[in-house]
Amino acid sequence: MTRKTAVVICPGRGTYNSTELGYLSRHFPDPKLLARFDTLRSAQGQDTLTALDSADRFTLARHTRGDNASALIYAATLGDFLSLDRDGIDVVAVTGNSMGWYSALACAGAVTPEDGFTIANTMGRLMQSALIGGQIVYPWVDEDWVPRPTRKAALLALVDDIATRKDHVLALSIDLGGLLVIAGNEAGLKAFESTVDPVQNRFPMRLGNHAAFHTALQAPVAEQGRAALSHTLFAQPDLPLIDGRGAIWWPGTVEPQTLHAYTLGHQVTEPYDFTAAIRTAAHEFAPDHFIVTGPGTTLGGTVAQSLILAQWRGMGSKTDFQNLQAERPMLVAMGLPEQRPLTTFEGARK
Repeated sequence: MTRKTAVVICPGRGTYNSTELGYLSRHFPDPKLLARFDTLRSAQGQDTLTALDSADRFTLARHTRGDNASALIYAATLGDFLSLDRDGIDVVAVTGNSMGWYSALACAGAVTPEDGFTIANTMGRLMQSALIGGQIVYPWVDEDWVPRPTRKAALLALVDDIATRKDHVLALSIDLGGLLVIAGNEAGLKAFESTVDPVQNRFPMRLGNHAAFHTALQAPVAEQGRAALSHTLFAQPDLPLIDGRGAIWWPGTVEPQTLHAYTLGHQVTEPYDFTAAIRTAAHEFAPDHFIVTGPGTTLGGTVAQSLILAQWRGMGSKTDFQNLQAERPMLVAMGLPEQRPLTTFEGARK
């Protein structure tokens, strides 16, 4: 049987929600590894992942806190990666969105599973403790995902204008397919919200328990992270890593200190270009599948939008994507019960 090639994509914050409660108990394949994660959490005086995941109910105040959400998402992502049927699937590269970069490091073998957990858990704890600024999501493509570059340019110009106003801080946080994630202080965020038109009955959308990730406001957090997390945690990756600039870290060419500096420097304080990461994944590796690990399924749409923007397989709209996806699935979300069997030991060779 011919193995299918795949780029694995690790999700970021906001993907472990009420429907994901119990995800680790359902899917995590290595109880001993999960127990080690719980031991690391207990040593920090934190709730264990087992306790969080097995709670009677999901609560925003508890489960979406940075110090809890980051660890839950990292573990769910890594568990899904470990569940892939590697006899049927040839993983050719790994990337992620935002904090998904920490998960990608572990999936690619640039850090051990435990050290990756320490990185994700530490950065989640530091960001929650500081909780500097916030984030807003706003679309620039139309409802059929047709790109509107003039609209995008106008929105970014608005962000730049607001940032010049006294006591206003605002900047691009994540270029997320057809969405812009904008971050800043309260004055900057309110100015943006009051200026743009409401669209699709949900945008502009303020993200709860999210700080101003990937902006200069996070410089103190980045500094604390560098002080807490040694470069000795990092090593050569086993698989190519695509970062938040769209750059590739090739096995055998990586200086661990440089990877440490990027992860706890640029990756924290500069905009994260997820769109560029997916463009690189498509053009440089041309995989049969783009596999989005769990938890959640919300990243699938932005991956599809990013592929449209990369003009992958001639797509120009949501309709084009849906037609091609129906003909031969290119995007597989492990968080969807009907798609998960396409990737795991139980179903990948069916």
